[in-house]
Amino acid sequence: MQAALIGPPSSGKSTLFAAATGHKPNPAEIGQSKHAVVSVPDRRLKFLEELYSPKKVTHATIEFVDFPGFSLTDPLGQQSMKKHLTDVRNADVLVIVVRGFDNPSVPAYRDRIDCAADLMEIRDELHFADLEVVTNRVERLEKSIHRPSKTKDRDKRELALLLSCREALEEGKPLSTAITTPEDRALLSSFAFLSEKPGIVVYNIGEDQMREYTAATPEHFHSAVGLCAEAEAQIQDLDPDDRLAFLEDLGITETARDRLVSNCYEAMNFISFLTMGPDEVRAWPIRKGTVAVDAAGKIHSDLARGFIRAETVAYNDLMENGDFKSAKAAGKVRQEGKSYEVQDGDILNIKFNV
Repeated sequence: MQAALIGPPSSGKSTLFAAATGHKPNPAEIGQSKHAVVSVPDRRLKFLEELYSPKKVTHATIEFVDFPGFSLTDPLGQQSMKKHLTDVRNADVLVIVVRGFDNPSVPAYRDRIDCAADLMEIRDELHFADLEVVTNRVERLEKSIHRPSKTKDRDKRELALLLSCREALEEGKPLSTAITTPEDRALLSSFAFLSEKPGIVVYNIGEDQMREYTAATPEHFHSAVGLCAEAEAQIQDLDPDDRLAFLEDLGITETARDRLVSNCYEAMNFISFLTMGPDEVRAWPIRKGTVAVDAAGKIHSDLARGFIRAETVAYNDLMENGDFKSAKAAGKVRQEGKSYEVQDGDILNIKFNV
């Protein structure tokens, strides 16, 4: 699971990356992509930890990749962006950071502070990159479609879908509006289109704007987050007790960093099921719609191979009853079969035999 942080130079993107991951800026990394793994915040694990005092607590994780700022003001910057977009295609979600803060000591990209204009510029470049790929593939298919081939039927379906994709892009729409069914996504999955990926906009604002700022989600984006990357970096450097006091002083209960990570997880269509015990309390990431036998396979292949049933209790039911024994006495523990669709926060105990 990978989230790509992209945006114009001087947007505060690398400061946000440091705040989200704890990765300290290093001058030697200027112009390079930076990778770090972050834990997905999950308050449910805290309750289970208090209940079991396990040896280990394991969160779901996401890999964040901070790409160099995309500058389109000169040919060198355009060439650099095109090179990095090849790697951006590997990401599952795109986080576009745009600058909303004013700081005379940090020169603004294109000498402007304009979130909407910066976002549109980045969005258009993603569309242009996809359009180039689509156009090249359409031209090749149109030349080969009339020749006998074992893949002729598949090529015809692909061509028809790509023509719809080209039309959407030429109308300024992302490919997420044209590729809408599982069959279509499977057919074109190898292209890893940029504008098909879910997008999150981060408005990097000044600290004086934090209390009242409302982040509007643009059309065709999954969500938007308003935050002050500089303040978030300072918050992460504080001791946990001081961090709580700092947040209360700002009038907020959750860091924007946590909201951003949670939004990325959700945008990638992931939920978590939980396991608990004295050895480990753990959140397991699965796609929405995953059935019990496949969730069991996430833990270990033997659990899927010898699956009998999944002893299941919803987290809220467990918490309301205090512990597993009480939840079972209250009739909240269920026995689910292989085809049960696992829900976010389900606590599973897999019964199996191999």
